[in-house]
Amino acid sequence: MYIGLDLGTSGLKGILIDEDQRVLAEAVAPLAVSRPHEGWSEQSPADWIAAAEAVMDQLAAQGLSEVKGIGLSGQMHGATLLDASDEVLRPCILWNDTRSHAEAAALDADPRFRAVTGNIVFPGFTAPKLVWVERHEPAIRERVAKVLLPKDYLRLWLTGEHVAEMSDAAGTSWLDVGARDWSDALLAATGLTREAMPRLVEGSAVSGALRPALAARWGLPQGVAVAGGGGDNAASAVGVGVVRAGEAFVSLGTSGVLFAANDGYQPAPDTAVHTFCHALPGAWHQMGVILAATDALNWYARLVGQEASALTKELGGLQAPGRTLFLPYLGGERTPLNDAAIRGAFTGLEHATDRAAGTRAVLEGVTFAIRDCRDALAATGTRLESLIAVGGGSRSDYWLSAIATALDVPVLLPAAGDFGGAFGAARLALMAATGAGAEIATLPPIARTLSPDRGLTAAFDDAHARHRAAQTAIRSLS
Repeated sequence: MYIGLDLGTSGLKGILIDEDQRVLAEAVAPLAVSRPHEGWSEQSPADWIAAAEAVMDQLAAQGLSEVKGIGLSGQMHGATLLDASDEVLRPCILWNDTRSHAEAAALDADPRFRAVTGNIVFPGFTAPKLVWVERHEPAIRERVAKVLLPKDYLRLWLTGEHVAEMSDAAGTSWLDVGARDWSDALLAATGLTREAMPRLVEGSAVSGALRPALAARWGLPQGVAVAGGGGDNAASAVGVGVVRAGEAFVSLGTSGVLFAANDGYQPAPDTAVHTFCHALPGAWHQMGVILAATDALNWYARLVGQEASALTKELGGLQAPGRTLFLPYLGGERTPLNDAAIRGAFTGLEHATDRAAGTRAVLEGVTFAIRDCRDALAATGTRLESLIAVGGGSRSDYWLSAIATALDVPVLLPAAGDFGGAFGAARLALMAATGAGAEIATLPPIARTLSPDRGLTAAFDDAHARHRAAQTAIRSLS
């Protein structure tokens, strides 16, 4: 058996698979986000441990005596700051926290960062957060001995080891993404050295062994391998089989991701496309990332006092976009805008705008933001032939049909089952424990394909043009 643990923003999920990759058990523990100030987003690492304990308690009911490996997946970019005794110094500053936008802009103005990392320094990345802490919480900064990403704090608890892997490390602004190693020059530019960084391994490699006390607690064998794992999107790609050049997926989770696998390093920072290491050796990937996907739908659902699932179910078949537009920039935006200050808006509201029209506008707004990502990827030469859909938003056929039509590509929906970060982490655990490679990361069975509605192509093209015009106008007002 193999376990995958996926530390998300809204919850921690665990999955147990057998050697044939059949899912034997799943468990979830919820997590909350603290927003003490505008633009801030934090979590307590102690809550991650409590969630992991709850998930492992549930999985243990299945019997874990045959477990050979554990893999980790997690939300990227978070700054978990530890002192010399591995005590947490402050709440983790999360990926969707934009407080360090000024620090990010200053680092990005140093040409070394784009040249070495292949990426813009975004406000959500880890390095600018450390500069912010130095400026605003100097007493805490003086005590920082180690900086860990969220899933790697879980690893520390599981193994006692400070270890990161390439796909997650690529989102810190400290990694030489082409060389797959920490950059001493970029660390020095933020007042750090390698001593503050965890050791690096590949995602499919062994990073350490499960601590004996934890193995005994849940009935696991001694010496269970803990794999390097992956950042949430890279792990999801392993889970859904997007590990070879030409394969791609769209993820509709809290954030939205358009992810394409590459067999080489193809940086294009001016496009605001992320170019990161994949979770497998010798592979990289590109991502267009938007900060609010299901997060935008959930916000609207709260606004109108309905469940998000109920809102999407009442829509019926795909319609041409109406006059009402929604810009999904509730907390800034990454690809292609790189703008922490932009905020969302409804435009074109009229007497005829009812709840369903608002729901369609929200889904279309996120869809058009993903199309913007597609255009940014295309500027680097990446072409999409089809997309596999993952994430909670993929339960909405309306949304997937809108994406297929707006991007003019078929969207493939996997058959029943979870092929996200937890499943990818379990696959990476299998690789680490057995020596298997990318060949086990097969594509999932496809339940059905949602094709572009050619009759609505022109309407979606026109609405996207209005979306871009509204985007330009709103940037001047935010």
